[in-house]
Amino acid sequence: MKYKKLEESLLYDGSPIEPFWAFKEFKVKGSSILAWIGPMEIKPEELIDYEDVGLEIKSNKMIHFIIEHFDIQPADIKTCYHRQRLFVMIVKDILSELGIKTTRSGDDIYFEGRKLSVSIATCSNSSMKIHFGMNVKDEGTPDDVETIGLLECRKDLDYKKIQLLVDKISESYIKEIDSIEEDITKTKVF
Repeated sequence: MKYKKLEESLLYDGSPIEPFWAFKEFKVKGSSILAWIGPMEIKPEELIDYEDVGLEIKSNKMIHFIIEHFDIQPADIKTCYHRQRLFVMIVKDILSELGIKTTRSGDDIYFEGRKLSVSIATCSNSSMKIHFGMNVKDEGTPDDVETIGLLECRKDLDYKKIQLLVDKISESYIKEIDSIEEDITKTKVF
């Protein structure tokens, strides 16, 4: 699985969840995780979660992760959601190591009851896709949701530490996926 951290501040508008986005935009071929810091604003017609129809999904500054898997054909939505939850739990564990004690409800992470993240999982005929976004600052988020950003969770965080956090999360997920693949190859099946 490949990892690419984008230096540019892209707007997450929902289009990166489309299949082959990493390849079409950045020539990253195969299973991958791309990460960057940038704003998010999803127009109602771009929403793919039926529960979110009519809601505002936006933030001025988030860490974005786009994960795409091609290893199961045809792509499987249940496996995709399992991987999404695995990713969310990895993020939660790494935040805990930093002293940021969060809670999880499904694919959402909260700090002191305030929403820190958003996520969606979906499939195409060829791949499984996950978007996970985590607020850096509590600015530009919907008025009807109590939100928080990483910089409010721990006052000594800065952008250099956040960049290291992005790397650690991405590398930990890849390591976990690789470990599962290795375990599959050494297990006797009856």
